[in-house]
Amino acid sequence: MSARDWIEKDFYRELGVSSDASADEIKKSYRKLARELHPDANPGDAKAEARFKAVSEAYGVLSDPAKRKQYDEARRLFAGGGGFPGSGGFGSGGFDVNDLFGRAAQGTGGGGLGDLLGGLFNRRGGGAAGATARRRGEDVETDIRIDFTEAVKGATVPLRLSSPAACSTCGGSGAKPGTTPHTCATCSGSGLVTRSQGSFAFSEPCRDCRGTGRIIDDPCPECGGDGTSTRTRTLTVRIPSGVVDGQRIRLAGQGEPGRNGGPNGDLLVRVHVNPHSMFGREGNDLTLKVPVTFSELALGTTLTVPTLDSKVTLKVPAGTSSGQKMRARGKGVVKRDGTAGDLLITLEVAVPNNLSSEARKALEAYADVTADHDPRGDLNALLEGR
Repeated sequence: MSARDWIEKDFYRELGVSSDASADEIKKSYRKLARELHPDANPGDAKAEARFKAVSEAYGVLSDPAKRKQYDEARRLFAGGGGFPGSGGFGSGGFDVNDLFGRAAQGTGGGGLGDLLGGLFNRRGGGAAGATARRRGEDVETDIRIDFTEAVKGATVPLRLSSPAACSTCGGSGAKPGTTPHTCATCSGSGLVTRSQGSFAFSEPCRDCRGTGRIIDDPCPECGGDGTSTRTRTLTVRIPSGVVDGQRIRLAGQGEPGRNGGPNGDLLVRVHVNPHSMFGREGNDLTLKVPVTFSELALGTTLTVPTLDSKVTLKVPAGTSSGQKMRARGKGVVKRDGTAGDLLITLEVAVPNNLSSEARKALEAYADVTADHDPRGDLNALLEGR
């Protein structure tokens, strides 16, 4: 593979993503294509195998932020009529590609374009990370729904989860029990084969071991040599007190298994909280609306109201307005440091839908004796001024 071939490849097109695709979009597209094109899923299909290699090569560059940056910069440099020497671009003007890659950048302290592309082309003396390097497993996300009370007080909730895990039959080796994988003789276990082209050395996944660095003569019958299998398991998730709707809880080491002895990924549990029929929440404070009568607010009274787990008694002073908030301290969400929020109680006048004749007469009499009191006096004055 020549330098021209390498740079002129469109890795974004190989993965079916745009040049501004996020890392997650690139990973998602690669994993989908890899499953579809893997040689094990397409035995004897040379076209699928070639596409699998091309997709793997593209992902190897675009999944690495540093290599992706170098690749993008290189393509921008040679785009728009530039090209490679001898292609009618830079070469047509007598430009020497050896100077381009070999000279130090003047005034920048850098090593020229050779430094820029060195990570991509793996120049002689460099090396690529082998496919046998320890790799952390992918994180797994799942959702769980809990009651309002559990979110406030905390709870221990069982979670049934189906996700990739180390194969229980082969222990993650991918080999049939009683057998052991051996190092690939072609790539000496690196998973990569290096080919020289002029001043460059290019690496590609080893065909014999498909980039794993290992040869499995007798694959595990359960996982087919992959080393992982989908397993249903039950975990106990501790929901801390005060969790809010949409919050994620991280369970370290409970995600997908790592590769080549790498650590497992994490399990991210997104919590959804069911609303309560009476209580609401504002930060660490709980809220409660309590219906009262007009006479209770006008004359004053003592109310007994529920909290989330008990009850409190409140003294309502005479002349309290509808909509007034009262505070029951320490009856809210318990914080991690042991302190607690409050219960905010809003008093709202409940107007009866139907009045008895006696009640109507009493209210009419009250209206007569309070006719001199106009609660809308300020508003009426404003209206009269207009």
